Amino acid sequence: MTRRAASVDALQIRFWGVRGSTCASGPQFVEFGGHTPCVEVRCGERLFILDAGTGLSALGASLGAAAPAKVDILLSHLHLDHVSGLPFFKPALLGKDRVVRTYCGNLDGESAKASLDRLYSPPLFPIRLEQLPTRFEHHGFKAGETLTFDDGISVGTHPLNHPGGATGFRFHHRGRSVCYISDVEHSDPWPDQGLAAFIRNADLMIYDGMFSDTEYSHCQGWGHSTWQKGVELAQAAGVKALAIFHLYPGHDDAFLKAAEKEMQAVMPTAFIARERQGIALAPAREAVADRMQAAKVPAI
Repeated sequence: MTRRAASVDALQIRFWGVRGSTCASGPQFVEFGGHTPCVEVRCGERLFILDAGTGLSALGASLGAAAPAKVDILLSHLHLDHVSGLPFFKPALLGKDRVVRTYCGNLDGESAKASLDRLYSPPLFPIRLEQLPTRFEHHGFKAGETLTFDDGISVGTHPLNHPGGATGFRFHHRGRSVCYISDVEHSDPWPDQGLAAFIRNADLMIYDGMFSDTEYSHCQGWGHSTWQKGVELAQAAGVKALAIFHLYPGHDDAFLKAAEKEMQAVMPTAFIARERQGIALAPAREAVADRMQAAKVPAI
């Protein structure tokens, strides 16, 4: 994994919201950030957005005039912390002739539309969808299917253990892969073999580590996991790097830095995701060339 200037063909990830359930605010939360889930994924220059929590507002502002004419938002599920940023997504509020396409697992398009349309209605929000210059399209699918987009890019999906259901996603680009496993409760036994197969050998897994093992007994059944179980899953599946995500809003910077240090003693390539942190996974052939150059081996 590289954190230098990204190749235009890199698989790129940027975190815009890393908290779960609700936002966190105050000076003790500055390093890791306080927004709820939103992750930008780029396959080269092709943009995908994972979840539409409060971090979506900052992502939209960062896009500005560069926002694409078609914006694809893949939703793990429709709990409020994963969709509450949607009404404040600037490209949708101001983007003339833009299309925002949402994809939500285990729903048909009409059911997803009915749920999301409620966000754009009084008394929750003063502006109705029909007043916006942007057109929304809502797509449903069954978790476990592969999503294939009109430009040929495919995204794998997998059902997750969460109240009401949730969906994990896997992106492949130029020999690299990243998996997004937000809102999942670990099973017994663990690791779950189906989930392990889905993430196997990924370069990066983004994982719901909302709690620690010591806290979990008080939160069992809430649909979330621990960083320790994330490490177990990553190591069992040969995942190269692990980003812990969906952070408990009461865990401040000091707590998370201590947890990260403990986690890295077990898995050095694991870390806790920070808001606005960016990661670039160079195309596989470039990574090989980089290693050859470092070893002074001529590339073939």
